[in-house]
Amino acid sequence: MDQSSTIVGPHPVTRCVAELGAALDRVAQCEPGGMTVAEKAGALVELGAVTARVEALLMRVLAGAGDVAERDAAPNVASWLAARTRTDHRANHREEALARSLDRDWTRVGAALAAGDVNRGQVEVIVRALDRLAEGGEVDPGTLGRAEAHLVEQAAFFGPAELRRLGDRVLEVVCPEACDDEERRRLLAAEQRAAAATRMSIRRRGDGSADVHARIPELHASRLETYLRTLTAPRHGAMAGNAHRDPATGRRLPADRILGEAFCAFLERTDPTGLPDQAGAPTRVVVTMDLADLIAGTGVATLGDGSRITAGEARRLACTAGILPAVLGGRSEVLDLGRSQRLFSPAQRLALGLRHPHCRTEGCTVPSAWCEAHHMRPWSRGGRTDLADGVLLCSWHHHLMHDERYRGERLAQGDVRFHRRT
Repeated sequence: MDQSSTIVGPHPVTRCVAELGAALDRVAQCEPGGMTVAEKAGALVELGAVTARVEALLMRVLAGAGDVAERDAAPNVASWLAARTRTDHRANHREEALARSLDRDWTRVGAALAAGDVNRGQVEVIVRALDRLAEGGEVDPGTLGRAEAHLVEQAAFFGPAELRRLGDRVLEVVCPEACDDEERRRLLAAEQRAAAATRMSIRRRGDGSADVHARIPELHASRLETYLRTLTAPRHGAMAGNAHRDPATGRRLPADRILGEAFCAFLERTDPTGLPDQAGAPTRVVVTMDLADLIAGTGVATLGDGSRITAGEARRLACTAGILPAVLGGRSEVLDLGRSQRLFSPAQRLALGLRHPHCRTEGCTVPSAWCEAHHMRPWSRGGRTDLADGVLLCSWHHHLMHDERYRGERLAQGDVRFHRRT
C-alpha cells in the first residue's frame, strides 16, 4: 500500500517545512553575539549538517515534482521553479539533474546527504566521479556500488578537493585488476572531449591592448604554465632584477599581471625557425618604419597587420629574434631577380606583402601572410620572377587564376579582377 494514502492531514514534508519556518522565525531577532564560544562552535557544525539535510529534502521533492510542471504546462520543474522563486533557471536545471541522479543512480550518496554525513560540495564531487566511472557502461554495477560506498566513507575524513583526487583513482581501490584499462578509457574520453572543446579568440580592444581567450587541453595548459613559471621566477626568469615590481610605483605586481607579462616575454622569445612556413616563406613579424625615425627613436612603426607602435618599441623589437625590420631607406635586398629563378624568394614575398597587406583580388581581405605568390605573366610564357610581375593571391583566387573558366586581369592600381569566360 502507498504510505501516502494513509496520511491524515498535511503531509509530513509539508509539516516539516512549516516547522522549520516557525523555528527560524523564533530566532530571527536573536543576536549570535550572546552565545558562548562553545555554543557558536557547536552551532556552526550543526547548522552545516542541518543545511545538508534540508538540501537533501529539497532534492527529494524536486526529483518527484514532475507532475507540478505538468500541471502548469511548464517544460520542466527547473523552469517552473525559476519563474516562482526568482532563481536562475540554469542553476535550477543543474539542481534538478543532481536530484534525479541521487534518486535514481546514487542512492547511498543521497542517504548520506539526508543524514547530514556529507555536504553539498562533497556530493557534487562524488557524483561527478561516479558519473565518469559509469560512462560507457564498461564498469559493472557491483564495482560502481563499491566505489560509491568507498567515496561516501571517505567523505567523513576529506573535503571536496581531496575527494576529487580520490574519485579519480577510486577504481584502484575497489577493483585494481580493471584499473589500468578503465583509466586508459577514461583518459582517452577526456582527451577527445578536450580536443573537441579547444577554442581560441583574439579581440582587439582599440586601446592598444587585446583580449585573448582560450580553452585548450589540460596537457597544453600545463606545458604553457611550466614555460611561463620559468619566466616569472624572480631570480632566474626573464624579468629578473625588478622582483616583479611596478617601475612607476615600486609596488609588487599582482599575480595575473606577472603571468601576462611572462606570456608576452614567451612570445617574443619564441624562435620562428621552428614554426611552419607561411605559403613558402618563413614565419616572421615585420616592422616597417623610416630609418631616421628608427635611429632617433621618434615617430611610429607599422606591423604587418596594420597595427601601429612607437619607434622606441620598434627599436626594442628589432633586437628580438624573429622580428624583421623593414627599414625604408636602409640597407635593401635585391628584389628583382628577373629570370634567375622560378619561385619568388622570401624577400620578394615580404616586399609584396608590405606593398599590399591582403590578397590582390579586388575586394578580398585574406591577409597576405596566408596568400601565395603568382606570376601575372606565366613563367612558361616568358614571365619574370620580379616584383612588377608578382601578386599575392589567396588560395581560392589563385586556383581561379589557373581555372580555364575564368580570366584574371590586372587593374590600373594593381588589383586583380576576375571574369567568367563566355
